[in-house]
Amino acid sequence: MAAPTKKVFEVFVSKVPWTVAGKEMREYFTQFGPVKKCLLPFDKDSGFHRGFCWVGFSTEEGLNNALQKDPHVLEGAKLQVQRNRRPFAGQRSNRDGEQD
Repeated sequence: MAAPTKKVFEVFVSKVPWTVAGKEMREYFTQFGPVKKCLLPFDKDSGFHRGFCWVGFSTEEGLNNALQKDPHVLEGAKLQVQRNRRPFAGQRSNRDGEQD
């Protein structure tokens, strides 16, 4: 029998400054609600992340709180935050990012 899956409420974050790591992204978004997953994919050739991130909340309230805040500013840069339209869990790039 398959284990029950919990729904994850996700946002897609773009315009992430290159100085921000996955840990900082997770810490920043924790203020809106419990963060279940954080994926900040890196480019293996350059060694830098790609400038975008997926953040998954364990509650719909966390998702809504994050979407209601504008602007999101991290290290002086304005992040672009929107509801994620694609499934997060099955993406191949998970192996490239930071995640719990």
